Amino acid sequence: MSTPHTIAVAGKGGVGKTTTCGMMIDYLCKKGDGPVLVVDADANANLNEVLGVEVETSLGAIREEMAQAEMRGSIPAGMTKADYAEFKFNSAIVEEDDFDMLVMGRTQGKGCYCYVNGVLKTQVDKYAKNYSYIVMDNEAGLEHVARGTLPKVDTMLLISDCSRRGVQAVARIAEMVQEMNLNPGRMGLIINRAPEGVLDDGIRAEIEKHGLTLFGVLPHSEAVYRCDCEGAPSSKLPESEPVKEALRGIMQSLGL
Repeated sequence: MSTPHTIAVAGKGGVGKTTTCGMMIDYLCKKGDGPVLVVDADANANLNEVLGVEVETSLGAIREEMAQAEMRGSIPAGMTKADYAEFKFNSAIVEEDDFDMLVMGRTQGKGCYCYVNGVLKTQVDKYAKNYSYIVMDNEAGLEHVARGTLPKVDTMLLISDCSRRGVQAVARIAEMVQEMNLNPGRMGLIINRAPEGVLDDGIRAEIEKHGLTLFGVLPHSEAVYRCDCEGAPSSKLPESEPVKEALRGIMQSLGL
C-alpha cells in the first residue's frame, strides 16, 4: 500500500472540531478507500464518543504505567524496555471495521516521557503503510504534530465557529504552524455552525484579514446538538443531514 494521506485537524475548544473530525472520518470510511488510522491527540477531546467507540486505555495511561514499571523494576523478565513499550502500544489500538483508533490521553505524573514518545513515533511510522489515511485530532497547541508523531502533514484543517474570536484563534494556530516549519501540503479553514450555512460578511472580512484560505462552511445543526445532549455518536447521523452534505462537498472539493 502506498504512503497514507495524513490529515491534522486543529482549533480551539468548543468550536465543534471533534464533531467535524468524526464526520470526516465517517466520510472517509464510507468512501471505501480505507483503512483509516484515527489518532485522538486532544487531551480534552472525546472523539471516540463522536464515533461511537469504546476505549479502554490511552497512550498517556501507558506512559504512566511504563514509568512506574521502570521505577519498580517490574518490566517482565526477558523483555527489553522497547519490547514492553511495543506490547503495551499494541494493546491501546482499538480496531473497528473501517478504522483503527489510538487515544493519546493525558499524562498525570511528572518526569520525561521522551523515550516512550519516541517509541510511539516509531510505531506510527511502522504501521502507517497499512493505512490509506491517518487522521489526527489535535489540541490547539499542536503538541503532537510539533513532536513529529506524524511522518508528515498533507492536509491541515483549521476548524472555527462563525465568530471573530474563533477566526482569530485559528489565525494564531496558522502562525504557529509556520513558526514550527511544519510545512503541510495545504492548510485551510472550515467554518462550523454558521446559521443556515451562510457566512457573515464581517467574519469573511476577518478571514481575509488574517490571510486564511477558506475551504468551506458548515451549517449549524440541531441534530448534532441533540446527539451531544443525548451522548449519541453524531458521526452516525444520516447522510442527508445538511451538515454532513456540506462536509462531503468540502472533502470532495479537496480531492479527499
